[in-house]
Amino acid sequence: MGEHKQRMLRNEWYLDEHDLVEDRRRCWRLLDRFNTTGADDDERESLLQRLVGQLGDGAVVMPRFQCSYGTHITLGDRAFVNHDALFMDDATITIGDDVRIGPRTQLLTAQHPVADHDRRREGWERPLPINIGSNTWLGAGVIVCPGVTIGANTVIGAGSVVTRDVPDRVLIAGNPARLVREL
Repeated sequence: MGEHKQRMLRNEWYLDEHDLVEDRRRCWRLLDRFNTTGADDDERESLLQRLVGQLGDGAVVMPRFQCSYGTHITLGDRAFVNHDALFMDDATITIGDDVRIGPRTQLLTAQHPVADHDRRREGWERPLPINIGSNTWLGAGVIVCPGVTIGANTVIGAGSVVTRDVPDRVLIAGNPARLVREL
């Protein structure tokens, strides 16, 4: 395992390297097969089990699904991921039980240098984990930024951009997402 892959797995700043490219290619080959399975194809679940790090009982992911590595994703029991979701899982993405994720949702763990223009040009990035609590609903087109934790029993309105942690039992919406009310 290369130095930069180790750094990525520790959520430190890293650069791309051969090991990471090969891991992504493995993932993309599985995604190609997963995303072309038919509605009645039993192979879809077995491909998903090979793709993600942990797949809970009754979890469903609808194609077209995209992710970076797959192995850093945990889907809880009965989690549902609707069409066209993108999970950029350079860091861990943990989805609790009974979570509903709307179509075209993006969970993005990669952070890039903001003020250091040279490091950004060189391709440095740092992954920050995303955690979504049980029985939470993310509406269509939600974007969750790196390092965000969303509490249990929470609703995120469609099209919202979640830039910071969200507590349990709230409805948030907007860009950036803000508290609408407690639930």
